[in-house]
Amino acid sequence: MAANFNALLDKAEDPEKMVDQCLRNLESDLGKVKAETASVMAEEQRCKRQLDDVAEEMDKMQKYAEKALINGNEADAKKFLEKKASYASKQTELQQAYDIAAANAAKMRQMHDKLAKDIQELNAKKDQIKAKVAVAKTQQQMNKITNTVGNATSNLSAFERMEAKADKMLDEANAMAELNAEPKDEVDDLMSKYDEGPSADVEDELAALKAKLGM
Repeated sequence: MAANFNALLDKAEDPEKMVDQCLRNLESDLGKVKAETASVMAEEQRCKRQLDDVAEEMDKMQKYAEKALINGNEADAKKFLEKKASYASKQTELQQAYDIAAANAAKMRQMHDKLAKDIQELNAKKDQIKAKVAVAKTQQQMNKITNTVGNATSNLSAFERMEAKADKMLDEANAMAELNAEPKDEVDDLMSKYDEGPSADVEDELAALKAKLGM
């Protein structure tokens, strides 16, 4: 029974459910053992009753034999003693049957009590097992969350590396474009500064300013 219990636990996908199922199976076994024990104990009681009845009959024959002798009837006393002897022979057989029944009853009671005690202990352990399973499930969930956070951090780090790489590529492209551009002629830039006259807006604003100042 213990081996079957351990085998079921080893194969269990959900220890909580399997512990409950194993206990239900053991409770069912206990019910069967209890019924068998009651039957064997009843047989012991039957044998004991028969044995007591024979002993009572033997005692009765003994008393009748004594009464017969007191009354001077030796023949009747002899018949009572013969009947007592037949009961004595029967008593031997009944005693053997009773001894066997008593031994069987004791063994069945011992097995019943041990199984009942084992179930009681397993019921006490059940809460401990369920508590361990709850802690294990919480730890598993924490492990999943830790892995998720770790993956997110890894992805973020990869994203930052790609952003830095993109910035570098853009800087290199701008530098290459600057290097490929033709060098500017500073004299041409200076000449164009003086070639361009002031805009009409500037001329109008300048004339208004002079008028205001009386120039």
